Amino acid sequence: MKKKLLAFLMGTSLVLAACGGGTAKDKNEPATNKGGGETTAGAGDAQKMYDQKCSSCHGANLEGTVGPALNKIGSQLSKEDIENVIANGKGAMPKGLLQGDEASAVAEWLAAKK
Repeated sequence: MKKKLLAFLMGTSLVLAACGGGTAKDKNEPATNKGGGETTAGAGDAQKMYDQKCSSCHGANLEGTVGPALNKIGSQLSKEDIENVIANGKGAMPKGLLQGDEASAVAEWLAAKK
């Protein structure tokens, strides 16, 4: 019974963490709007986007918590591979937490981690 409860709580935490967060404008960070409703940010904001959307599972220092460590992910996956995982999800990671230029910027930032 305790294992089921723990699994339920971990799953619920993961879903809630993945659903949280707003756009960069909600956090008083620089961003631009293309007019299509999609907020974009520069590559310098990649770490801030990671902190907002990814660090709850992958750790503030890329050390991994619920999700795998990403501190050396660039030695294993290319920018395109990382962007594909962000777009399509993998394992327990939901798809589309970041989209467009945000996903590309974070993928490029992570690909440099070797």
